[in-house]
Amino acid sequence: MTFSFEIPLLLLLIITAAGATLVKDLVSAVFLLGSYSFFLALAWAWLGAVDVAFVEAVVGAGLATVLFLLTLFGTAPRDARIDREPFSWPALIGLPLLGVLLLYAASDLPEFGDPVSPASQHVSPFYLENSLRDMRTPNVVTSVLMDYRAFDTLIETVVIFTSGMACALLLRRRRT
Repeated sequence: MTFSFEIPLLLLLIITAAGATLVKDLVSAVFLLGSYSFFLALAWAWLGAVDVAFVEAVVGAGLATVLFLLTLFGTAPRDARIDREPFSWPALIGLPLLGVLLLYAASDLPEFGDPVSPASQHVSPFYLENSLRDMRTPNVVTSVLMDYRAFDTLIETVVIFTSGMACALLLRRRRT
């Protein structure tokens, strides 16, 4: 497996997340968090979870960023500054150690696209073998998203709809 795309994407995720925690201005933090969400949506799409990538792009990079920015533009400029306490030493030492531990644990995961991984041995063959018979559609992706995982897809659709309605209600202009 080549790491031509994964490593730069991981670095962008780390840089934007760290930048959002270090900036002194809330508007900059919102833009960095929107960028983080966009890069995370790219990571989900790269890993094949297009439905999750879509939700992340719409809700995280889109609606949340717009809602935060509109909220900040309605506040006084002095309220958009962040006064932070200095970092604690346990956090400065513990978080990188946790990151190294997670990377070490990830080395035990199966390779992406590994044909002998549990998902490829049990779940995927079931969908491929039974899709046409159970769902009467030759498109396996449609049968997985709309039939086998229909409840999951419904909840993702409800999340997007609810987020959109909440933003519309919060941002509507009241007539006086």
